[in-house]
Amino acid sequence: MTRLPVMGLALICLMVGSWGSDAQAADREKLLTEPGVYGTFAIFTLNEEWAKQDPATRIVRLTLLKGVVEQHREHVAIDLYLLRGLSDQGDLLFRIHAAELYQTQEFLLDLKSSQFGRHLKTVGIMHGFTKKPNYVPGFSDQMKADLNAVIEPGKKPYAIVIPIRKSAEWWGLDQEKRATMMQEHTAATLPYLKTVQRKLYHSSGLDDLDFITYFETSKLEDFHSLVLSLEKVQEFRYTRRFGHPIILGTMKSLDEVVELLAQ
Repeated sequence: MTRLPVMGLALICLMVGSWGSDAQAADREKLLTEPGVYGTFAIFTLNEEWAKQDPATRIVRLTLLKGVVEQHREHVAIDLYLLRGLSDQGDLLFRIHAAELYQTQEFLLDLKSSQFGRHLKTVGIMHGFTKKPNYVPGFSDQMKADLNAVIEPGKKPYAIVIPIRKSAEWWGLDQEKRATMMQEHTAATLPYLKTVQRKLYHSSGLDDLDFITYFETSKLEDFHSLVLSLEKVQEFRYTRRFGHPIILGTMKSLDEVVELLAQ
């Protein structure tokens, strides 16, 4: 695969510079850390027509992708992931955080109606929202301290998304019994907290799921061991769906995605 000529990359940067550079970005840190925020995972493949486009046409259409992102960055936080080469589920994953779900909808509508978006085929869209931890308040002080382990510094290039659905029996258990099993679940994750970051989204009522679990890591072998550990705890017996699909990709900046897709 040949690299895009320098003039082509310069043209992308020049054209992108004219899109919404004065727009005020949403409070990304707040959207990524606070409860009550909607998270959407949108998976797309590029259609066959994209491969037929000449490089100049691709450049123009990719600048329109950047334009759509700039247009909406005042209200939503958008992360991109390259799935191609690691997953047969699609080529691109957008993870979008918003205070209101309609803001995500507006972004996706504009994305799909853009000249670039017309080359995107939707594979799947999953919605959830963040909540304060349900069970952590009842954990021991030692476990709470362990949960605050310092994450290892450095880039964590891999992202894994796993949708989960629990059985009706799980929801029928009393809160105390669920809390006991979640303490065992949490204990199984402690050896991996420094190398595998995790974020949980609640989906019941928003999707045909109960949870979406999102992970970032630089050590896939640790993630593998984490999953094996979780499959051994009692709580896992109440899981009806784990993955299907499991989505694996690499985190990319918008500029990196533009350069890669312009080839």
